[in-house]
Amino acid sequence: MNTEWLKDFVIVLLIFIRISSALIASPIFGNKAFPILNKIFLSILIAYILFLTIQFDSFEAVPTSWMIFVYSIKEAITGLTIGFMLQIVFWGVSFAGTLIGFDMGLNLAEAFNPMEETNNNIVGEFLYYGAILVFFLIDGHHYIISGLKYSFSVIPIGKFIFSRALVDLIVQYTGSVFVIAVKIASPIMVSFFLIHIAEGILTKLIPQIQIFFVTQPLKIALGLFLLAFITPIYVYVIKNLLQDYEGRLMSLIQAMGS
Repeated sequence: MNTEWLKDFVIVLLIFIRISSALIASPIFGNKAFPILNKIFLSILIAYILFLTIQFDSFEAVPTSWMIFVYSIKEAITGLTIGFMLQIVFWGVSFAGTLIGFDMGLNLAEAFNPMEETNNNIVGEFLYYGAILVFFLIDGHHYIISGLKYSFSVIPIGKFIFSRALVDLIVQYTGSVFVIAVKIASPIMVSFFLIHIAEGILTKLIPQIQIFFVTQPLKIALGLFLLAFITPIYVYVIKNLLQDYEGRLMSLIQAMGS
């Protein structure tokens, strides 16, 4: 009886390690504004529910201390990889805001993000928090939990495999941060590219004019107008990106279990 109880305790502990690692690295739950005690309590609650709802046959006997340590490392890596995958869209959106703010001349107008403990320009912060709102609207926080539940059916406890396919997927998805940023920022970047060409032409035609002081207020006003005009499109694009990465997360989980 004691042996069975100890084996169940080890299973719950390893489930907790995977859940807590994923929540630490995932959007929303991993932010600094989410209290640590709440993360621990939520991880324990989810781990206990999964233990009661999923049949775990990972161990025939209680593993040794060394094996528990090895399994703990594997579960932590599994959880961090899952959480890291979901952050890619948010990093891409934030970088897109940085590119837009640079073109608008707001690269020095930085704001502190207390959730990430980083500095970013105000356009990047606007798009970042907009992506968080869209994430809540499509129940992305529920999807994180369902994705973790799915991971235990594909990746049994202690069975994480660091395969070549997994490395290729991580590199591919990480490289897509720049692609996402350019796709989101491209309408405004193209508009300001044309403005910069017009500035160069005016500088050649009228050398006496201080072109920077004339066009800078215009660039800020035009940038704000374009942001307001394109915001509905941004909401649609960010929603599709988040939903697309839900499918990519399943592919990543399958690669970790193969």
